[in-house]
Amino acid sequence: MRAGTRRAGTGTWDRFAASDPGLLRLMAGLRTVAAIALTLLVLALLGTGVTYLVAGAMTAMVSTFAIKERQVRDQAITLALGLPVALAAISLGALLSTRIIAGDVLFIALIFAAVYSRRFGERGTALGLIGFQVYFVALFVGARPAGLPVLWATLAIGFVCSAIVRFAVVPETPQRELLRLRDAFRARLAQVVTSQIELLDAAPEQLDKVLDDLRRRTARLHEAALMIQSRLEEGTRDAATAALLQRRVADAEITTERLGVLLLNARSAESADTLTLHLPNAPVPATGNLVTAADGDVIGTLRRDLNALHLLMARAGTDDRGTALAHVRNRLLGYRDEERLPRASDAVQDVFRGIGEVARAVLGLRLALDGPQDESSDSPATTRSREEFDAEDVSLTGPEESEEEDRTGLRRPTTRAAFQVSVGSVLAIIGGEFLSTQRWYWAVLTCWVVFLNTASTGEILVKGYRRVLGTVLGVVAGVVLAGLVGHHTWLAFTLVLVFIFAMFFTAPLSYALMSFFVTAMLGLLYTLLNKYSFDVLVLRIEETALGAVCGIIAAVLVLPVHTDRRTDELLGTVLDRLGDVVSAAVEQLSGGPASDLLSKARDLDTALDDLRDSTKPLTHPISPLRVRRRTVRYLVALLETCAYHARSLAATAELVPQSRTVAPDPRLGRAGRRIAHNIEVIAARVKDERTEGEVESGASIASMLRTDASGAPHSDTVTARVLRHLQRLDEGVAGLARPLGVPVADRAERRAAQD
Repeated sequence: MRAGTRRAGTGTWDRFAASDPGLLRLMAGLRTVAAIALTLLVLALLGTGVTYLVAGAMTAMVSTFAIKERQVRDQAITLALGLPVALAAISLGALLSTRIIAGDVLFIALIFAAVYSRRFGERGTALGLIGFQVYFVALFVGARPAGLPVLWATLAIGFVCSAIVRFAVVPETPQRELLRLRDAFRARLAQVVTSQIELLDAAPEQLDKVLDDLRRRTARLHEAALMIQSRLEEGTRDAATAALLQRRVADAEITTERLGVLLLNARSAESADTLTLHLPNAPVPATGNLVTAADGDVIGTLRRDLNALHLLMARAGTDDRGTALAHVRNRLLGYRDEERLPRASDAVQDVFRGIGEVARAVLGLRLALDGPQDESSDSPATTRSREEFDAEDVSLTGPEESEEEDRTGLRRPTTRAAFQVSVGSVLAIIGGEFLSTQRWYWAVLTCWVVFLNTASTGEILVKGYRRVLGTVLGVVAGVVLAGLVGHHTWLAFTLVLVFIFAMFFTAPLSYALMSFFVTAMLGLLYTLLNKYSFDVLVLRIEETALGAVCGIIAAVLVLPVHTDRRTDELLGTVLDRLGDVVSAAVEQLSGGPASDLLSKARDLDTALDDLRDSTKPLTHPISPLRVRRRTVRYLVALLETCAYHARSLAATAELVPQSRTVAPDPRLGRAGRRIAHNIEVIAARVKDERTEGEVESGASIASMLRTDASGAPHSDTVTARVLRHLQRLDEGVAGLARPLGVPVADRAERRAAQD
C-alpha cells in the first residue's frame, strides 16, 4: 500500500517536472513570492504604513525577477549595483513629482537607457529594468521629497530581503538547474514512450488523438533538450563534460523520436511520412494491419518491450538495485544484433531495432549523468555498448563559442528598440495625459512591455492584443475581489502574493494570462492604497489599449522590422545551419575528417527555435491571411523534419570513427552534394540573392546508392543506417522549393534537353 502510494506520488511529480522543465517557473515564482513576503514581514514589524508596504513589495519583486544571470557571484554583483540605481530612480521620481515636463523628459531618457542597456548583456538588462520599474514605483505610490528617507530605507530592506531569499532561502545555481532539467528530460522521455505505447494499441478512430499527444510530447522533449544544452557550460565542471552530456541528450532525443516514426511506419499501409510527427493537424496516414502473416504473436512481445523501455527511462540511476533491471536492459540492447530480432515483417523488426537503439541511448545518458555502474550482469551486447561509449568519450571536445552578429548603429537591435520605445512612450505620455493627468504612466508601461522580447512588428501587435485581453479580464476579476476583500489588509496582501506567483508561473505559457494576474493584483493594491474605484479600473483598460496602440504605431513608423523580413532572415539562417550540418555529417559518413557536429547541430536547433518564435504572429488565430498561415505552418514543420533527419545523420556520423562493425561509404558524398546544392539554391532565393539556380530532383537516393542486384546497400557500410534519413532529407529539402517559389528541374528532363 505504502509502495503504491509512493509510486503514485513519484508519477505525479514526474508529470509536473515534465510540464515545468527544471522547475524553472516554480522556482522563479517561489523566489519572488518569498522575497516579497519577507519584505512585508520586516516592514510590518517596523510599523510602516501601507504605502511603504506596497513600495517595499514592488521593490522586492523587481530586484528578484530582474536578475537572470546564472552564476551566484554575478547575481550578487548585479544586486549590489542595482540598489544605488534604484535609490537614484526613486529620488528622481520624488523630486520631479511636481515638475511635469522635466519628469516626463527624464522618464523618456530613462526608458531609452533601459532598453539600450540590453546590449551590455544580462547585467545591463537587469540594471535598466530596475531603474525603469523603480521610477514607476515612485509614480504609483505618489512619492514626495519629504518621504524619501523612509523610501530609501524601504528600498534597501527590499533589496536585502531579495538577497537573503536568493542566496539562502531559495538558492539557485547552474548545477541545481541542470540537475532538475535532467529529471525533467527523463520524465519527458518516459511520456513520449507512453504515447508510443498508446500508438501501438490505438484503434483507427483514436489515432488522431494519440498522434496529437505524441506530437506535443515530442515537441516538449525537444524543448527540454534545448534548455539543457543552453545551461551545460555553466552547470558542468568543464567543457569536455558539457560536450559529453550534450551528445548523450541528443542521442536519447533522436532515437526516441525515431522510434515513434518507426511505430507509425509499422502501423501504416505504406511508408509513413516523418512530417506527420511535426505538422499540427496533419492527415493521419492510412493504417494497415500491424500484424502480418510473418509477425505471429510478436506484437505482444513488442508491447512488453515498450513497457520495459518505459521502466528504464522512468527509474533514476540511484534506484537501480538487483539484477532485474539489468536483465531488462540487456534484453533490449540485444535487439541491436540481427540474430536477436524476432521473426516478423521488416517494418516490425525495424521497431525492435529502434527499441535497442533507444535502450543504448538511455544507457549512455545514465553513464554520463550518474557515472560508472555495476557491470557484473552485463551481456555481450551491453559490454559492446559500453566500449562504444568509451571510444566516443575520448573523441569528444568542448563546444565552440558561437560568433556574435556584428551590427552597429541603428542596425543594432537594442539601439533600434530604444528609439522605437522612446517614440512610443512620448505618444503614450501625450495620449495618457488626455485620459488622466494622474495615471498616464499605465500607457507608458504597456508601451514598454509590448517591446520586451519582441523583434518584429507582428510580434508587437500580437503581444499588445494579448495585453489588452488579459487586462480586460483582470479588471473584471479586480472588481469582484475588491468587493470581497474590502479593508482586510493582510488578506489583500496574501492574495497579491498568490497572484504574483501565478503571474511568474504562467508568464512563459500565456502572456494574456500573465496580464490577467497583473491587473487583478493591481486592483488589490489600489484597494490597499484607498485609491480603488470602478472608474480607475476602466481607466486601466483605456490606458493599456492606448499604450499598445502607441507601441504598434512606433514599431510601424520608426525603424520598422516587418515580420516577413524578420522571418526571411531567420529562414536563411536556418537553411545555412542545415547545410552546415548535412555537409559535415555526409563528409564524415563518407570517410572524411571528423568535425564538431554537436555544435553545428545545436546551432541548427537554436536557429530553428528562433524561426518558430518569429512566425507566431503569422500563425496566430487572429491573422486574417489563412493561406499564408497554412503555408508557414507547413514550412516550419518541413524544416523541423529536415532538422530531425540532419541530427540523425550527425549522430550516426559520430559513431563511424569508433565503430568496429560499420564502415564509412565514400559514395554517400554524391547524395550529399545534391542535398547541399538544393539547400544553397533555396537559401540564396530566400536571401534575395541574384541566382538562376534550380533545385535538382530525379533519381531517389536509394537508386543512386544501389550496390547489388537486390537494390540494398551492404550491411557492413554506414549506408544501411542513413539511407532513410538521406532520402527523407532530400524529399524535405525539395519540398521547401514549391512554397518558396524556387524552380525545380528534373535531372532526366535536363539531360534530355541537353541532348
